[in-house]
Amino acid sequence: MNYRHAYHAGNFADVMKHAALALAIEHLKQKEKPFFLLDTHAGTGLTDLGGVEAQKTGEFLDGIARILADPAPHPALAPYLATLARLGCMGPAPMSYPGSPLIARELARPGDRLAFCELHPDDAASLKSLFRRDGQVGVHEMDGYSALKAMLPPKERRGLVLIDPPFEARDEFDTVLAGLGEAMARWATGTYLIWYPVKDPSVSGAFLDALETRGPAKTLMAELHIRGAEDASRLSGCGLVIVNPPWTLKETLADLYGWLAERLAQGPGARARVEWLKS
Repeated sequence: MNYRHAYHAGNFADVMKHAALALAIEHLKQKEKPFFLLDTHAGTGLTDLGGVEAQKTGEFLDGIARILADPAPHPALAPYLATLARLGCMGPAPMSYPGSPLIARELARPGDRLAFCELHPDDAASLKSLFRRDGQVGVHEMDGYSALKAMLPPKERRGLVLIDPPFEARDEFDTVLAGLGEAMARWATGTYLIWYPVKDPSVSGAFLDALETRGPAKTLMAELHIRGAEDASRLSGCGLVIVNPPWTLKETLADLYGWLAERLAQGPGARARVEWLKS
């Protein structure tokens, strides 16, 4: 309950996560049938980068600000950057940054359905205000893992679940594994995007090992490292576990994240890693 995304909005982790989210949604839109999208840890939806929190850390300066200053962004960023442009978040000095709910809503079509869950009362209130007149969006002040039980399978029978917890709890990786197992038991054909931090590689590595051993089939892992992991108390990278990914996503992310590793590096050891855990 103490995590506030405003301190980290627009950082390298947001760039890698939201670029992949945009690509996954664009894939869903290739079919006319409506889709369902569930965001289990949604946040506020929009952050003022001129606010106290964002200015205190300045993390967006080494994230989205670097991307917007690049004269030739990677082609796979096109859906993501076009979304930022439509939301008025482009420019050499962006003053706001959208969270995953606003990005997903901007990419959704009429008829698609979205559910955003946020447990922090202030953030949930902001999210409800943002979408208060939107009939395609449901905002729920509830635990995101409970939503996996309550909202799956969706009536649309196709769609995407974004699981993006703050990882403040010591057992968060275990909770994610349990939540994914329960969700897959209810809805095995959905696409799942699970974000995770990389500080101590042995911790995130144990999570990946567990998925490789007893996780679902068709599970892809994609990591972006902005520096080496010598200091286990400091975020050196982050990753996405993607269950049932679009069929071209592995190759696209490998190329994109390699490009991002060069552009967003903050020290020696920056690199990308994309591979199947279970194909």
